[in-house]
Amino acid sequence: MQHDLRIFLLWLKKTPNNVLVFLQKVKNHLEMVLSTVQSKNKQLEEDLKRAFNELQNKMLQLKIYKEELLNALGGFLAEHFPLPENGGSAKKKGSSEEPSVELITLHEILEMLINKLMSTPHEPYVKINDSFWPPYIELLLRYGIALRHPEDTKRMRLEAFHM
Repeated sequence: MQHDLRIFLLWLKKTPNNVLVFLQKVKNHLEMVLSTVQSKNKQLEEDLKRAFNELQNKMLQLKIYKEELLNALGGFLAEHFPLPENGGSAKKKGSSEEPSVELITLHEILEMLINKLMSTPHEPYVKINDSFWPPYIELLLRYGIALRHPEDTKRMRLEAFHM
């Protein structure tokens, strides 16, 4: 290796102009490569911005569509699954006293189940209390929309349809 270095240094002493010409060519070539890389980088940045804007537009469209679906679901549930006629409150059987708990709609029950599943997927169960109208609970369980907790019948969760 030292021998090669000596030969190179001898050649350098004899032909300094050749070395300068060679280095100038290398410099020009590197500048051209740099320019190409910078141009490609700028193009990639523009492509990335365009893709980002497209994704933002799609996200906005999905949010609008989600709101439309939720409104349609709410309308459907309000029309076809109203609360019982006695003012929307739960009474104990055989009791003539005022109702103790205000019942919640099927829409509210579904919203609670969805929110619980999305916020804590590792613990998606909702505690069933007196404000849940029993026919709604039965409907959700019978048609496989919700499942009871295997050990606690006072808890249920939304069936994970997305899995």
